[in-house]
Amino acid sequence: MTTIPSMIPSPQQTKNSIDMRPIYIPNYIPNPYYVRIFDTTLRDGEQSPGAAMTPQEKLDIARQLAKLGVDVIEAGFPCSSQDEFKAVKMIAEEVGNDVGDDGYVPVIVGIARCNQKDIETAWEAVKHAMRPKISTFIATSPIHMEHKLGKSKEEVLEIACKMVKFARNLGCHDIQFVPEDATRSERDFLYQILGEVIKAGVTTVAIPDTVGITMPWEYGRLIADIKANTPGIENVVLSTHCHNDLGLAVANTIEGVRVGARQLEVTINGIGERAGNASLEEIVMALKCKRYDQFDGLYTGINTQQILKTSKMVEKYTGMYLQPHKALVGANAFVHESGIHQDGWLKHKATYEIILPESIGIRRSKGDGYVLGKLSGRAALRKRLEELGFQLKDDEINRVFFNFKALGDKKKRVTDEDLRTLVSNEVTHIEPIWKLGDLQVISGTLGFPSTTIRLINMNGSTHVACSIGQGSVDSALKAVNFIVKV
Repeated sequence: MTTIPSMIPSPQQTKNSIDMRPIYIPNYIPNPYYVRIFDTTLRDGEQSPGAAMTPQEKLDIARQLAKLGVDVIEAGFPCSSQDEFKAVKMIAEEVGNDVGDDGYVPVIVGIARCNQKDIETAWEAVKHAMRPKISTFIATSPIHMEHKLGKSKEEVLEIACKMVKFARNLGCHDIQFVPEDATRSERDFLYQILGEVIKAGVTTVAIPDTVGITMPWEYGRLIADIKANTPGIENVVLSTHCHNDLGLAVANTIEGVRVGARQLEVTINGIGERAGNASLEEIVMALKCKRYDQFDGLYTGINTQQILKTSKMVEKYTGMYLQPHKALVGANAFVHESGIHQDGWLKHKATYEIILPESIGIRRSKGDGYVLGKLSGRAALRKRLEELGFQLKDDEINRVFFNFKALGDKKKRVTDEDLRTLVSNEVTHIEPIWKLGDLQVISGTLGFPSTTIRLINMNGSTHVACSIGQGSVDSALKAVNFIVKV
């Protein structure tokens, strides 16, 4: 294993090389301020009910994940089906060998249970990648060992070490070990099994909050305790893997990186088993926004301008549609409706937006960023009318605004066409040439429909006409024509 050097860069040195991605070493990150992003959208994300993808769709997403710049792509569970094996192998052979100009190529991972068949199959699927990796797991919590595995701690420990050595003997020298349900495992046993698999040759250990039960301070303490009590932990990369059952996956992951984890397992849009996983876009942008004042200079290699495109692709291929208020990539994430917010935002975007939408790939045009409704104020109304080409005086704005608010109470959003109608009705004051006085329509199964109509012209004179037609509408229009001579 690689020995950790004594000299490490300072946060200022890191700041001066913000876009530098350190060389990939399986068990060690040369720059301690760099955080590896391990994307498991294609494995854990696909375990969302109804999110299954074809091999070609998974390959398309893997290509996009490489453009996004993730360090590690967990491509799938090769032993689960022939199609899954095919998908992982395709990704390993293509995306896993597509080297960028800067030398970047993602690590390709196949996941496996701690048994020989799974591990052999995973290795066959990923071994042709430039940087292949196997992630193998076995449960370590009392409830899982007793009720799912039916095995003792001693048996689980023996299996874990034996299978790590088996993977290395196959030729895989980059192995991640995952103690499933780690957050409900006995601490001493967790320290023991992690120490033993490190001796057996793993390069990364991931600490999963498998059922999403942990509070952020609990998860942070667990990561810190593992660092303090696990023999050899300094010789491997420590990773988080948090589920969202209580809505805390992102918070737990952030707490994990804050106390020393340097690989974060995430998914696009936060999709995943049950309530999902930690969201890549939220984690990455949180680190970026608070890099220096809260995270001591930590950074990732993610190209954030590819976030929206990646999110939309995953949404389309999985059918897991986003709620409008989803952070960063939801339809409402950068849209304002409250009049107070709109007024501030129109004066200076940073009053209500903490990041530029362009930084995650959103391209705005005129009218984007705010919507008009019952909560909107005069400032937003005036701005949108100007964008539509209307230059109105204050008294004209006031007249339109009164009816605009009334309309906003009746519908969720006031559209551009609504605004054009309001301006036409309240400002231009076009007087009608004819007004309808009375209308009588007779229609039935016998004879032709007939209409009698009374119109009043702009001089106040009354005109009456009667006509038959092929239908009630036809007869009415003919009666009108008799009067107006169209």
